[in-house]
Amino acid sequence: MRIAYLDCASGISGDMTVAALIDAGLDLDILHAGIESLGLPGVKLHIEEVDRCGFRAKHFRVEHPEQHAHRHLSDIRQIINRSEGLNDNQRDLALRIFHVVAEAEAKVHGTTVDQIHFHEVGAIDSIVDIVAAAIGFDLLDVEELYCSRVPTGRGQVKIAHGVCSIPTPGTAELLKGVPLANVPIDAELTTPTGAAIVKTLVSNFVDSLPEMTIETIGYGAGTRELEGRANVLRLIIGETTGVEGSADTVMLLETNLDDITGEVLGYTKRKLLAAGALDVFTTPIQMKKDRPAITLSVISKLEDVGKLETILFSETQTFGIRRQRIQRSIRERMGYTVETDFGPIKGKVGWRDEEPAVFKPEYDDCVEIAKAHDLPLRDVYMAAQFAFHLEEEDDDDDDEHDHDHGHDGEECEHEHDHDHDCAHDHDHDHDHDHDHDHDHDHDH
Repeated sequence: MRIAYLDCASGISGDMTVAALIDAGLDLDILHAGIESLGLPGVKLHIEEVDRCGFRAKHFRVEHPEQHAHRHLSDIRQIINRSEGLNDNQRDLALRIFHVVAEAEAKVHGTTVDQIHFHEVGAIDSIVDIVAAAIGFDLLDVEELYCSRVPTGRGQVKIAHGVCSIPTPGTAELLKGVPLANVPIDAELTTPTGAAIVKTLVSNFVDSLPEMTIETIGYGAGTRELEGRANVLRLIIGETTGVEGSADTVMLLETNLDDITGEVLGYTKRKLLAAGALDVFTTPIQMKKDRPAITLSVISKLEDVGKLETILFSETQTFGIRRQRIQRSIRERMGYTVETDFGPIKGKVGWRDEEPAVFKPEYDDCVEIAKAHDLPLRDVYMAAQFAFHLEEEDDDDDDEHDHDHGHDGEECEHEHDHDHDCAHDHDHDHDHDHDHDHDHDHDH
């Protein structure tokens, strides 16, 4: 599987990301054509090779006329959607990045996504950075984007709303659920644009380079020189060398409880699951002085840790929650409906590499049918599994039937008539004090 890894040893910004993509081989003709199609007057792209603390890297800079407009998300959408030089995937990537910025800014300022107006990230150079990054990652054609821990830097920085501590409020909101690194440098190392790129595109955060065979490496330079540290973003591209299959990173939250009733525990578990927990389970333990107790364990997406911990503290009155970041090997999956003699039953079909697909019927559907037909629940499960295997055999006998369960990660259409949910389970602001060839000074 083709993957890429963002090594953010000195943080990440929009221009550093684009520079790394260029250094890794991004076609400059396609890049220029895509940016020109945005119709932004007076924009010029400057690309040069520079030295950062003894290391060679590409530096990307956008030159444009002075501007004073603050754009809304609708303005950004109009600019991107009118472009005829971007393909659908590039347009979608760019709009997704801007949308996560809008969500973060709306949360910080207490307004809505459509009402928020962009400052730094709405500037022409940041628009160019985000669209250029979307072009680059589309052409990179990787299946998974990994990322190191992200350093924010420290100190204070001046933004449109005044002087703020690093990370700025918008950047901090964007970095929710993203593992951070403590790099003791008095500078804003991660800009809003860089944080938005990470938040939108990265699927796995790892503490070291993933198992891979390296194909190419791109180095993108920040504008500022950092003392004793190369101010570069490293993009490493290659093929995985471990066991093929999908993986993701989740957080395991655990707390020991010896003073909770079964009713409160059950309520808490249901509330955690409704709030997005991937799984909730308990383990009997013995604590100090042989007190019987349970360990309540919650598997959480990285971005959901905050709200799930709030539920745990509120409902259990625990004094502490342990966190452990773990990686899972998972099956690719999608929604799938089988037709049985008792009616349709929804479920999920999963696959991994060349292994046979598996089907898991939905509990609620099976319960409804079991009650309606006065059947044992186990018999309904068996009927659903049998129907799925019959369909699999029919598909195997039909050489012209494309029934790969979406192994390519894009296609989940089936020619037979069933209800398929093609939405796969993919959970697919930082400052280098950049200077531009114009009077205003902002980071992106």
